[in-house]
Amino acid sequence: MAIENILMPQLGESVTEGTIEKWLVKPGDTVAKYDPLAEVNTDKVTAEVPSSFAGVIKELIAQEGETLAVGSIVCTIEIEGSATTEAPVAAVHAQEEPANEMPAAGSQKPVESLNREKGKAAGRYSPAVLRLSQDNGIDLTLVEGSGKEGRITRKDLLAIIESGNIPTAAAAPVVETSAPVAPVAVTQTAPTQTAAEPVNAPIAAGDIEIPITGVRRAIASNMLRSKHEAPHAWMMIEVDVTNLVQYRDSLKNDFKQKEGFNLTYFAFFVKAVSQALKEFPMMNSMWAGDKIVLKKDINISIAVASDDALFVPVINHADEKTIKGIGREIQELAGKVRTGKLKSAEMQGGTFTVNNTGSFGSVQSMGIINYPQAAILQVESIVKRPVIMAGGMIAARDMVNLCLSLDHRVLDGLVCGQFLARVKEILENVSADNTSVY
Repeated sequence: MAIENILMPQLGESVTEGTIEKWLVKPGDTVAKYDPLAEVNTDKVTAEVPSSFAGVIKELIAQEGETLAVGSIVCTIEIEGSATTEAPVAAVHAQEEPANEMPAAGSQKPVESLNREKGKAAGRYSPAVLRLSQDNGIDLTLVEGSGKEGRITRKDLLAIIESGNIPTAAAAPVVETSAPVAPVAVTQTAPTQTAAEPVNAPIAAGDIEIPITGVRRAIASNMLRSKHEAPHAWMMIEVDVTNLVQYRDSLKNDFKQKEGFNLTYFAFFVKAVSQALKEFPMMNSMWAGDKIVLKKDINISIAVASDDALFVPVINHADEKTIKGIGREIQELAGKVRTGKLKSAEMQGGTFTVNNTGSFGSVQSMGIINYPQAAILQVESIVKRPVIMAGGMIAARDMVNLCLSLDHRVLDGLVCGQFLARVKEILENVSADNTSVY
């Protein structure tokens, strides 16, 4: 018999970790190859982890609700094969749990990476936990974990960051000594709950508690990361789409009869945005730590809501598609979301997001950027308003607000203003003479 490891899979090109939402097996269960073992949530999708082997489940390493980096061991399985022992698995654990000791004098090893127990088994720090703690200056020895045996999870650190009560370690004074000196631990004194405590909202008689679903947890995590890491700025422009409305209205009945689906305003907006992105490629870029990546392909993410969640399927190569092609893809992707048939691959690779907030009657909103993209455009409701025209005449016109949220690390007002002006120009010049839906 041999022991094999099942690892956290990579469920998307930019996905670095996943959360075990629910185990579908238990130790002792016999599974076939490709049988689902667990439901996993990422910031993009909920998926199942399949078994890579046929055998008997030996141990569930990860706990439900625990977030692990891609490639981490989630469970072990006993299979038929050459005789081996569990030593390889134990060796992996040994690497994840460094010795409980201070570094030798002169060592450059970060204090956060040490396995320093506090009367509990809380030293197994996942790569995601280590990275988040180092990015935010959190001393892990001062954090009470909510995971199994007191293990610190990514959710614990996100709760700390959101509360503002960051436990930090002050630098120790330089002294002449032959032994390493432990840093003096201090904690900020903001009057909020401790990191280990959940956020306790007051519950009165008649209140209803709604459990957090895996999809809602993933949305919350991604939105928090976007707001925490990307400095958001905001711009808005109003566009006169009277000609667009008249053109679309003149086509919609014949189009529906011929193509079998509705010709929506949103398809025109997505097409205009994709055309402007070609002319202003900086808008189609992403922050990558020590560099900015300008994406070659223009893949438009569109926000689609189901009854209890929000998904962002992607229209790939939108700049190469016609208005009809974009419209058909919008309809197909939205249908898959609402019937639960959207695949993980259909939410990957987006480079810029367009959100149709106008479908809810909104006239002005500020979107949260779909991380790691650099911007999101909210298309608001088309409203008929009196407008002063050339020569001082007042006319009833169809007006729409376009609201742009941008990552100010990547984008500045100049390029964003030019981009919005170009989108406005394209939309205001839609007509039967110069615009084709085919």
